[in-house]
Amino acid sequence: MVEEKNETIVEVPAHDEDGNEGEEGEVMVDSEKPTLKKGFSFTKAYQMPQRHTKVFTTLETIVLGYQSLGVVYGDLGTSPLYVFSSIKLSEPTERDLLGIFSIIFWTLTLMGLLKYVLIVLRADDHGEGGTFALYSLLRQHLNFKSEMVMQLKSLDSDANLQFHSTRSSIKSKARKFLEESFIAQKIITYVVLLGTCMVIGDGALTPAISVNFIKITYIAITDDVVWLSVAILLLLFLFQRFGTSKVSFSFSPIMILWFGFTALIGLYNIIKYYPPVLKAISPHYMFYFFADQKTKGWTLLGAIALCITGAEAMFADLGHFSKGAIQFAFCSMVYPALILAYAGEAAYLIKHPNQLSTAFYSSVPEPVFWPMFIVATLAAVVASQALISASFSIIRQSIALGCFPRVTMIHTSKKHEGQVYSPEVNYFLMIACILITVGFKGGAEIGNAFGVAVIWVMLITTFLLTVVMIVVWQTNIAIALLFFTVFVIIEGVYMTSLLNKLVEGGWVPFAISAIFIIITLTWTYGRRKKAQYEAQRMLDRQKFEELMASTRRVPGVCFFCTDLMNGIPPIVRHYTELIGSIRHVTVFVTVRTLPVRSVLPSERFNIGKLGPMGVYRCLVQFGYMDVHTMEGDEFAESVIAAFRDATENQEEREMLDAALHDGVVFVLGRVILKMTEKQGYFKQRVINSFYRFLQKNFRSNVATLRIPPGKQLQVGMLYEI
Repeated sequence: MVEEKNETIVEVPAHDEDGNEGEEGEVMVDSEKPTLKKGFSFTKAYQMPQRHTKVFTTLETIVLGYQSLGVVYGDLGTSPLYVFSSIKLSEPTERDLLGIFSIIFWTLTLMGLLKYVLIVLRADDHGEGGTFALYSLLRQHLNFKSEMVMQLKSLDSDANLQFHSTRSSIKSKARKFLEESFIAQKIITYVVLLGTCMVIGDGALTPAISVNFIKITYIAITDDVVWLSVAILLLLFLFQRFGTSKVSFSFSPIMILWFGFTALIGLYNIIKYYPPVLKAISPHYMFYFFADQKTKGWTLLGAIALCITGAEAMFADLGHFSKGAIQFAFCSMVYPALILAYAGEAAYLIKHPNQLSTAFYSSVPEPVFWPMFIVATLAAVVASQALISASFSIIRQSIALGCFPRVTMIHTSKKHEGQVYSPEVNYFLMIACILITVGFKGGAEIGNAFGVAVIWVMLITTFLLTVVMIVVWQTNIAIALLFFTVFVIIEGVYMTSLLNKLVEGGWVPFAISAIFIIITLTWTYGRRKKAQYEAQRMLDRQKFEELMASTRRVPGVCFFCTDLMNGIPPIVRHYTELIGSIRHVTVFVTVRTLPVRSVLPSERFNIGKLGPMGVYRCLVQFGYMDVHTMEGDEFAESVIAAFRDATENQEEREMLDAALHDGVVFVLGRVILKMTEKQGYFKQRVINSFYRFLQKNFRSNVATLRIPPGKQLQVGMLYEI
């Protein structure tokens, strides 16, 4: 049932991705030209067709798998450089080393292979991965009441626009609880924000620890070494502008050499020094290790945790490649090479236990030491890439869901829409990474901080995925709880071993996360206050018609850009009082990004009439993975053409054509929020200082339309809250 309102809207026919009409069961309308019908608002006029993730051919999967080696697996793949070297044991015995290798093997198998490759990668949001993909899936299947992530409200069709995944019509107890519990939704949202910010913190730490590999060789830590690391980091971040595809094709050959060399050297060391080393696959060697080392063994887990660093990049970077490609690369090359590399190091150390602090380079046969050193140097640089690319994707998703100010997002590939680059995010990570490297001078604190960030992100992923399993996948509750219990225990034990590292560098990821959380909360709070102000003071239909009747009309088209979708914002009255006239055709434009991956071209514009002759509304909709390529002039012509095609009144059609010919202007309402003293000092500082700073220095929502400067008119208004 469609609720009758005073506005009108176009009914758009539903089509699938090939342009075919919907199948039986969809709400269909006349597939001929759309019409403006009385009694309709922006409500449900069609049922959204089911979306499907792009299907890749075998060749495409192999090529993307090859590319993923240079982006996704650099961090995880180079962990043999520093894991054994980070373990502080004065006199390790054979049982100790076998126990350490057993822990590494089962950590890689359970967390890398089982959790991420076989389970977590299945939780993609139409090809996109990461913390926000999990959140997006939950929002598609739950009616969220939480306002922490700001959503533009008041469209009845939102439910149909967002439910792109198949879901049961039967509400489970868990789903019913989450939909009715505002506190539970708020907790989930806070956890998502924390996980997202921790991944970004991870992105700043990964390059710092990766180039820090020099300290593991026989070279002493000096200021020259630190500044060499800074130079490498500068080159790495400057290279990001060329895009994921070029970066991956440049880096992947290095990683193939790295995995090949480490696997062969590992196999050589196993055969030469201790062939039975693979018996440590038996879990009982882990129990021997903890029985022998007791509390010391628990504290050493913080160093052993570095063997799984970079695993979260498999999920976070999913949008840059594909699920099959990442799984193929891990199973065919990364996993076996890592097992052989660690087994080889363990075999060598069993015969040379006093060389634990230089385990990797000491285990390299002398004839290939320098070639391996060069490959390791290049691989360490590549390792920095995984979380940098992930940070671009995560920031883009957070912007799309309305919880982060807009930054520049550049699409670097025409074939793969998930491959993006953000200059602002890139330079922030570069500065943060250099400060960390210089501040800690390549010391152990970087490793401590890195381990803390990695384990916290994994714990958050486990929590969110459990909710997805219950609500979205409708997994048996016992299986979901088994998944949760197993991985929370594993990751929880690792996390507790890192607690004593908080004061020794472990605070760094939390500090970086705090910066992003403050930005996020300030941005959502300010936008919510602005939306509430406009909703309370928007012009009703009668006052708006009186305003239009008393205002002089001049030739041309005016696109008035506003965030308010239903109703007329108070700044319109301010504008007409200042200008003293209004164009013959006035269109109120709202650009919004839906919490879905993409919006079909036929659904891009949602248009309607606002009563008086020549006054319209246009809602421009994008999915968070859509490429925004629309220019200002192209947009104006497309919208006017849509209105012309939608009306059967010849006089109105001629008016639209004439107005477009007479010229177009885009009015951008610049709203300044001011929190009054009665709201308290803290809220004043949040809105009057921080939010206003963000509003002034980040991109506006309509920046995606690329409006020519000569056709822009900015109108400012102060909102006192």
